[in-house]
Amino acid sequence: MSERKQIGIISLGVMGQRMLARLAEHARARALVAWDPNPAAVAAVRARYPDLSIAATAAEVIGTPGLDCLYIASPPASHLAYAQQGFDAGLAVFSEKPLTVDFAAGRKAIERIETERRRAAVNFSLASSPGLAAMQAAITDASIGKPQRVEIELAFERWPRSWQAGAGRWLAERAEGGFAREVLSHFIFVLQRALGPATVEEAKPDYPADGVSSERALTARLQAGGLPVTIAARVGGSHPDFNRMTLSGTAGALEIHDWFGLRRRSGDGDWIALGTAQGNRQIGQTAQLDQLAAMIAGEAHTLPSFAEALAVQQTIEAILQGR
Repeated sequence: MSERKQIGIISLGVMGQRMLARLAEHARARALVAWDPNPAAVAAVRARYPDLSIAATAAEVIGTPGLDCLYIASPPASHLAYAQQGFDAGLAVFSEKPLTVDFAAGRKAIERIETERRRAAVNFSLASSPGLAAMQAAITDASIGKPQRVEIELAFERWPRSWQAGAGRWLAERAEGGFAREVLSHFIFVLQRALGPATVEEAKPDYPADGVSSERALTARLQAGGLPVTIAARVGGSHPDFNRMTLSGTAGALEIHDWFGLRRRSGDGDWIALGTAQGNRQIGQTAQLDQLAAMIAGEAHTLPSFAEALAVQQTIEAILQGR
C-alpha cells in the first residue's frame, strides 16, 4: 500500500473537525497539520488529536514540509485566496463549498488550474454517494421508466442550525451565507451532474426586511436535461429538518432523502429503501476520501472540479437573485 497522503487543514470549525475524524480512519490519507484563528477550536482539537501538528498561521500550514494537499474549510470569501496560495506551493487543493460568489475570481482560478494542470476539487458531500450513482443510473436504465420531473424540498427548524452556532455570523447573512448556498447547492450539484446544466426559469426568494439576513424561504422552477425541476424550501414551521430530491418517471420514482437515505418506488407502490442511511453515508464518505487520495496522486477521480462547483454556484446565485 502506498504511503498515506498528507493533508493540511485550514479552519477547525464543524467541517474541519469532521474531516479530521474521517481522515483518522482512512487508509490512504491523513491530517498532518492544521490551523484555526479560534483558540477554543484549537484547544478542542488538541485534546482529541494530540499527535496533530497545530500551525501558528495559515501560511505555516501551506509551507509545511511533506504536505501533499490543502483542505480549505474556512468561510467562503477566503476559499480562493487560500486555494491560490496552495497552488503557489505546488499543493493539491480540496475546498469546501460554496467555492465563491465572486465569479470573476472563480474563472481566474479555473483558468490557472487548466493552464498549469493543477490538482483541485470541491467537497460536495453527495459526490461519491450511492444516491448520486442511483440517480444517474435511473436516468438511463429505465428502472423508473422515462424520467418526467425532479422535485427538491428542504425545511429547517432554524437557520443557522444549532450545531452551526460556532461558525460565525456569516452563515446567517445574505452576503455569503444562507441555506441555499450551504444545503441546496448539494442537490443542485446532483441535479447538474446527473442531468447537465440547469436553467432558472423563475425564482422567488423571501428575505427578511433588514437587508442583511439570508433567505428564509424560496421557491423556484428550473429546467435541466429537458426535465422540469421545482424547488421549495423554508425556515421555520412545525416540521423538523428534512431534505429530499425526487426523480419521478413514467414507471416509478427514486428519492434521496435526509442526505444519505435512498429509496425507490415502482408505479404507485410503496417506497422500498435501498440500503440504510447510515450505511450509505459510510460508503459515500469513504469513497469521497478514496477519490481525494486519487486526485492528490494525479489519478483519475470523480470529485467535482472548480469549474463544476462554479456552475453550481451560478445556478444558486441566479435563484437567490430571483427572476
